[in-house]
Amino acid sequence: MFEARSIAAGSKPEFYRELAGQLEALLMGESDPIANAANTSALLFQMMPDLNWAGFYIMRSGELVLGPFQGKPACVRIPVGRGVCGAAVAQRKSMLVEDVHAFPGHIACDAASRSELVVPLIGRDSVIGVIDLDSPSPARFDADDQAGIERIAAIWLAACGEGVKAALARAS
Repeated sequence: MFEARSIAAGSKPEFYRELAGQLEALLMGESDPIANAANTSALLFQMMPDLNWAGFYIMRSGELVLGPFQGKPACVRIPVGRGVCGAAVAQRKSMLVEDVHAFPGHIACDAASRSELVVPLIGRDSVIGVIDLDSPSPARFDADDQAGIERIAAIWLAACGEGVKAALARAS
């Protein structure tokens, strides 16, 4: 059985290398995207300091729909192009927002959130969803966090393999 180990890394890149290794071990042998999203969310929420939300939104019929997460209840549907998550899908790139209150069209699911990092999940050249992280601290996320979570997204996509293809087929 998998058990998360505390990470006592000296730098963020070291932290994310260790976190990536733990995620690979956690997802090994499992390809179901929902199960893997649930475990990925739990690991991120448990291991990353200063988060108030960590989870997935999955593309369904042209909009983002809430997937597995850790934190307070969240917005269920987000149109592409709206909020930080919708912008990440529309622009097909990660969005690092130091102050969500300064982001045009920000969707406030939790009024305590002050900064956000969203990484799109791109499989077979289509955005199939996003990983979304929120923090109650302004400027919580930086380029090291973005690179680390982009690596986490790649691990999730690789682990899901055929499961991602099935999710794409259902989402269209």
